[in-house]
Formats: sequence, structure tokens, C-alpha cells
Amino acid sequence: MKLELQITARNLDLPGAFREDIREKAEKLDKFYDKVMRCRVVVEVPHRHSHEGIMYDVHIYMTVPGAELVVKREPHEDLNVAIRNAFDAARRKLEDFARRLRSDVKLHEETAQARITKLFCDKGYGFLITPDNREIYFHEHSVLNYDFKHLKVGMEVRFVEEQGEKGPQASSVTVIET
Repeated sequence: MKLELQITARNLDLPGAFREDIREKAEKLDKFYDKVMRCRVVVEVPHRHSHEGIMYDVHIYMTVPGAELVVKREPHEDLNVAIRNAFDAARRKLEDFARRLRSDVKLHEETAQARITKLFCDKGYGFLITPDNREIYFHEHSVLNYDFKHLKVGMEVRFVEEQGEKGPQASSVTVIET
């Protein structure tokens, strides 16, 4: 962490052991994302009704480049559990943030379009031609929404390309209904 950890206690006297536990957990957050610039932890006992027991709220505010990550968990009657739950959520939030920055979040590719140019119905395969004039092989089992025997040369399709043993091939072919 670039700046010092700030621990605030509201409506309670936070014992040193809990402060040390919070400090240790905050230092471990650097393992999940090492660019945390600031971390502020607020431990509070919200105002309560006389028939309820003491509940502890733990909020964590982390400043990272370009964002402020905030963790607010449900209050818990055990302070240890409230602290643990808040830091578990903070860890997950930092991991998600770091994953998004690294672009590890899976983006679904848009399916390409092509036209059927050759069919070998007796052998169970055919070829597509892409707008950039590349020829793509496809097998009858890769056709998803149409009976292979009823395909016609010239039909428009969407496909997902992969590298096959002998070159590019379509792993899935969907006929575009017109």
C-alpha cells in the first residue's frame, strides 16, 4: 500500500488485537493487487434497539488507480466474523478489478459470416467462402440448426473458426434464416 492504513472505530472502543488483525489482513490485500494506494477500514456499531444484541459493521474503502472500491457487508454479531467477511469480499473485489485490467475477462467473439460454396453430401462435408475470400472446411456434424442434407450452395451462414489438422475449419455452422 502506498499510503498508511486508516482504521476508524465508531460507537465502540476497538481493542488493539482487532486493530492488529485488520492491519495484517489489509497487508495481505497487496498480494491480490499491488497497486492499492489507500485503504480505510471503518468498524462501527450502528445504533440499535434495546431488544437487539450488538451488531458490528465493517466497511472497507480501497483507492486504486482510476477507481474506489467499496466493501459493505451485512452487520454481524461476532466482530471476528464481520472483519473476516469484509476482507474476504475485499479480496474478491480486488481480484475482479485486477482481472478486468489484465483483460482476463472472457469476451465472446462475434461469429463470422460466410456463404456455402461447395457441398459433398455423400461424404458429409462442405466448404464456406468468407467475405475476404478464404475457404473454410466444415463437417456435417458442425451444422447446428439445419439438416445437412437440405443445405444448398449459396446459403448464408454464421460460423466459428478454429484451426484444424489441414487448415481452417468451422467448429459450428448456423444457417441464417432469410
